[in-house]
Amino acid sequence: MKVLLEALAPGSEDLALARAIDSERLPAHIAIIMDGNGRWAQQRNLPRVAGHKEGVPAVRTTVETCAQLGIKALTLYAFSVENWKRPRLEVDTLWRLLRVYLRSELALMMRHDICFNAIGRLEELPEYVRIELGDVTRRTSANRGLRLNLAINYGGRAELVDAVKNLIQDEVQVTEQSISARLYTAGQPDPDLLIRTSGEMRISNFLLWQIAYAELYVTETLWPDFTRAELLRAIVDYQKRDRRYGGLGGSETGFPDGSLEPIEIPIAR
Repeated sequence: MKVLLEALAPGSEDLALARAIDSERLPAHIAIIMDGNGRWAQQRNLPRVAGHKEGVPAVRTTVETCAQLGIKALTLYAFSVENWKRPRLEVDTLWRLLRVYLRSELALMMRHDICFNAIGRLEELPEYVRIELGDVTRRTSANRGLRLNLAINYGGRAELVDAVKNLIQDEVQVTEQSISARLYTAGQPDPDLLIRTSGEMRISNFLLWQIAYAELYVTETLWPDFTRAELLRAIVDYQKRDRRYGGLGGSETGFPDGSLEPIEIPIAR
């Protein structure tokens, strides 16, 4: 947290938001559905791929800020198992952008002690993409700061299928713990905060098991316009929540029949 405060300009909105954050109650794991690249481009009469390119600086800012805050894990939803249905040119462009990102951001990852990890059905990716992912994974494997998970060719249901297959293969008893130990994120804390950009009220098959008790934060901001201030606002909002994990928590709220009050999902406008 101190690292972030020292990096921000005096009098800036970012600094004011950062000072409003309680460093003792930071989310251990933040997950983000990076949505809106296509709409960002469409609003400007540009091809969809232009939106993906413009989304790269937002990734850089988000990753660096989480590292400076001292967040333990950050998972970014980059490419789903359903995204193969998109036009071939768009998909190929995404792979090229990924390669450029990995090569250009390696220095930042090393500077901030970030450990990179790709999750998903990586064996189905083009070979050159797998090579790039493997290289950055190896070169950052000794880092002990932020764990950066890039969900690529990822699907929550596919992840659960893979976990069940491993359970059968290992011939172990089926428990919540044994399933969690075979997920792509095994050994990491479950997300405390799930952020979705572009205002869509969907989970989109993302970390279905892990987000069971995550706090949801939806912003109408499209991903290329997602700034450090947007991220800090989400964390400030998260720290205002009464996390109940299915119970009544510290309050006496609830309906007369004993059921819990409806969950409200804030939309940042």
